[in-house]
Amino acid sequence: MNVQAIVVAVAILLTGIMAGIFFTWSNAVMPGIGKLGDLEFLQALKSMNRVILNKAFMAVFGGAMVAVFLVPMIQFNGVPKALFWFYVFTFVLYAVGVFGVTIQGNIPLNELLEGANLDALSMEELKSLRTTIESDWNRYNLIRTVCASLTLICLIVSCFFWDK
Repeated sequence: MNVQAIVVAVAILLTGIMAGIFFTWSNAVMPGIGKLGDLEFLQALKSMNRVILNKAFMAVFGGAMVAVFLVPMIQFNGVPKALFWFYVFTFVLYAVGVFGVTIQGNIPLNELLEGANLDALSMEELKSLRTTIESDWNRYNLIRTVCASLTLICLIVSCFFWDK
């Protein structure tokens, strides 16, 4: 196995894990806690946001970004130009749709929630905070899910064109 194949395999593995994480949040975690009352929902989301920021998650999240970046860099002279540009598109898709949306969308909402003293808020303030966070967070996560999944599909499909 050559270096190019290893890098693509690592990118496939890491983007697959990230797509799975985002999918699980969209299809199980958020709908599950969405059934809770406002205070309980916000407490649960706050707790999960704290727990997910661990070394394993950060390694996979950052590693996926690096691996998807390295794919076109390492493949520059090793594949047909059309496939190289496909890899560049795949990187941009992941960089904007996953990494960018996380940095510009989900993280600010997580920080807003983290900064809130939930015990000091009235019922109206809790409802307002939940309304501010929940629908936008879910929309951003859906974008991440779709973009990570499309990146994964692009990387897998690209393997069929290496010898073309």
